[in-house]
Amino acid sequence: MRIAAPSLRLTVLAVVVLLSACKRGPEAVVGAPDFADLVEQVSPSVVNISTVVGELPADPATPPGAESEPESLEGAPDWFKRFLEEHQGESEEEPPLENTPQSLGSGFILWKDGYVVTNYHVVRDAKEVIVRLLDRRQFTAQVVGSDEASDLALLRIEAKDLPAVKLGDASKLRPGQWVLAIGSPFGFDYSVTAGIVSAKGRSLITEQYVPFIQTDVAINPGNSGGPLFNLKGEVVGVNSQIYSQSGGYQGLSFSIPIDVAAKVAGQLKEHGRVKRGWLGVVVQEVDRDLAISMKMDKPEGALVARVMPGSPAEKAGLRAGDIILSYNGIELASSTALPPMVGITDPGDKAEVKLLREGKQMTLKVAVGVLQPDADPGPAKPSPVPAVPAVPAPTDPLGLTVRPLTDGERRDAQLGGPASGVMVAEARDGPAARAGVRAGDVLLQISGQEVGSPARYREVVGRLTPGQTVPVLVQRRGAPLFLAMDVPQAPAARGRP
Repeated sequence: MRIAAPSLRLTVLAVVVLLSACKRGPEAVVGAPDFADLVEQVSPSVVNISTVVGELPADPATPPGAESEPESLEGAPDWFKRFLEEHQGESEEEPPLENTPQSLGSGFILWKDGYVVTNYHVVRDAKEVIVRLLDRRQFTAQVVGSDEASDLALLRIEAKDLPAVKLGDASKLRPGQWVLAIGSPFGFDYSVTAGIVSAKGRSLITEQYVPFIQTDVAINPGNSGGPLFNLKGEVVGVNSQIYSQSGGYQGLSFSIPIDVAAKVAGQLKEHGRVKRGWLGVVVQEVDRDLAISMKMDKPEGALVARVMPGSPAEKAGLRAGDIILSYNGIELASSTALPPMVGITDPGDKAEVKLLREGKQMTLKVAVGVLQPDADPGPAKPSPVPAVPAVPAPTDPLGLTVRPLTDGERRDAQLGGPASGVMVAEARDGPAARAGVRAGDVLLQISGQEVGSPARYREVVGRLTPGQTVPVLVQRRGAPLFLAMDVPQAPAARGRP
């Protein structure tokens, strides 16, 4: 049989490549790693956590409503679903007794003298906490301390020489790297799942002081508090939350970086509570329009919308309208990166803040304070508003009608002196309304200029340069907000016949 020359050459080439791969050894074969040895090595440091409760608390890893529906079993095996269907009548006839152990989550041994880390929501409202090891030994645990802000808790069991985990460096993680989780999803002890790091530094509304690690590792209710390992067998995170519309795993899992968890655990062990750094600023994101209005090359940093009176930020000289570009030398890609950085700073330390003010960069030193539960009291309840005549401005170039604030409105908005802001009584179609200004907003600044009275408002508006985009600071329902507004080319206020 005749073989065409090109086919012969391809055959020889394939043989050469195969022999080359054999010489290089098994490491040359590309594919998923074998996790078996790693799992065997690290499993003894993973624990199952049950609690004795009167009523089970909701697991934040499950969306509201899902945890109370027994038919919500997304992610559970088919045989498990059939088992529950077959025995559904039995469970209805015999409701579960109060104060019986309920498997709620996972954890891991942080220190060999009996200290265990888990999520706060796993032991919340627990009357008794039971820790079970891989060798089936069970201990009643003491809750040393918990921290709701980071969703972490530290437990202590009466045991020594336990197999503690090795701590890794979460900052060295890179998207695409393999990671491994071990826990008790749906009560199935020591279930192993693996995946990759999807992203780092994710900010969630529930915990603003945690820069979460996002992975695609399958995490389900019951995995909460369990460890996230790298391929070296080091813990790099604490599995905490999932993003789900069904109550089950959908490819978005979030873990608390181990450096954050270890620091919180150390403070809980030492003091029973956690002290966090505090600047005393309210910040918001810098979007494209705001970046243009502030003459920035690109959207970045954290825009200071409010500086709390008497705060470390005020004492250091920060102002509303400043854009924080970096904190202690670390650049801020977005405003969500700032709270975790400030939170892990030890109170009393001096922090270097690089900022942009009126187009110029400057650096300030801030003596970081201690975050108190009432550091930001939030908006007060609105008081009755007496009728105050609005200042007629039918030819206002921004389309606004403004009036002075009453004393009650100023107290509700938590503003300082009497020359702080004006009330937007009407927002007609115009540049301000198109920027997002609404009736009922308290207008504080336009283009960096404070607006403390209707007369001052008209003065500031009259000085605006037509055609520019300028920042506007309002307060809405007690929360400050910057908006980007386009100044009209031909202001109607100049009036033409």
